[in-house]
Amino acid sequence: MDRELLEKNARFLVSPGRGILAADESNGTMSNRLEAVGVEASSETRRAYRANLFSTEGYESAISGVILFDETIRQTMKDGTPIPSELSNRGILPGIKVDTGAKELANHEGEKITEGLDGLRERCSEYFAMGARFAKWRAVIRIDAGLPTKACITTNAHALARYSAICQEQGLVPIIEPEVLMDGDHDARRCYEVTAEILDATFSECESQGVHIPGALLKPNMIIQGNDCENQISREEVANLTVECLTNHVPHDLPGIVFLSGGQSDEDATAHLNLMNKMTQEHPWELSYSYGRALQADALRKWAEDTEDSDISSQAAFLHRAKMNSLARFGDWSQDLET
Repeated sequence: MDRELLEKNARFLVSPGRGILAADESNGTMSNRLEAVGVEASSETRRAYRANLFSTEGYESAISGVILFDETIRQTMKDGTPIPSELSNRGILPGIKVDTGAKELANHEGEKITEGLDGLRERCSEYFAMGARFAKWRAVIRIDAGLPTKACITTNAHALARYSAICQEQGLVPIIEPEVLMDGDHDARRCYEVTAEILDATFSECESQGVHIPGALLKPNMIIQGNDCENQISREEVANLTVECLTNHVPHDLPGIVFLSGGQSDEDATAHLNLMNKMTQEHPWELSYSYGRALQADALRKWAEDTEDSDISSQAAFLHRAKMNSLARFGDWSQDLET
């Protein structure tokens, strides 16, 4: 394990004013999103859309890393440049999604376990040779009556730690993503309790398996009520509860936390991050972003319009959202900037 390299790259990914673009949607998910905006899905349209994003002028000021899918890391830009090389040339670290998806957890209906540990060492070695310098693995935790179970928490925590150890062995900074879903009618306090439980279990497993915490990043959900909960808390309450939970349950030698947007609106994701970074208290880690839809949704809609300037308008929409979140890194975003 090259601890110096891991720490250097982890710190780079959460450098001031920058965050991560999650462009690692699976082929199926990306195809669904293309078709939802009227674009025929294929390997070429998936490539063309992402290549257009990665061609945006100046976005590297707000984006430090891009998470890619296996198909994408093997594709090229319009001029034939390999996508990982295009990113590296802009001073952006290429990353890679290495899990193979969440599958049904045996004997636990309604719960998932993320798979992909088989062959992971070899895949990580290949991805590193292709230019990747960090990786992502997502665990899915659902809240419902009697859920999550102990089995769901422990098996996903164990898998996250094993993934992290293997990635670090191969030179990749692991992004640890235990996502507590917003689906359901649970309140914010229940989200807090479950998030705390999965964080405690995950970092306990990381310690047991020798994961080097200063060479890793965490990608958690924020503390938000379920989509169907009647008691919708304010943006300020989301920010305060999230920071409280993380302060009490995340090691303070972790370099940074890169939040997932997790079904929030574009502006909510930005506003919550802004409020956390605006707090007068000093956080032990950098608070940043690793957003997918919250950076891309408007850009995808504009790209799908298929007009003479759709590429340009799509890039402008992406750059706007990137800049808004960059400002939120400093607590300098405001609603007025959105108009």
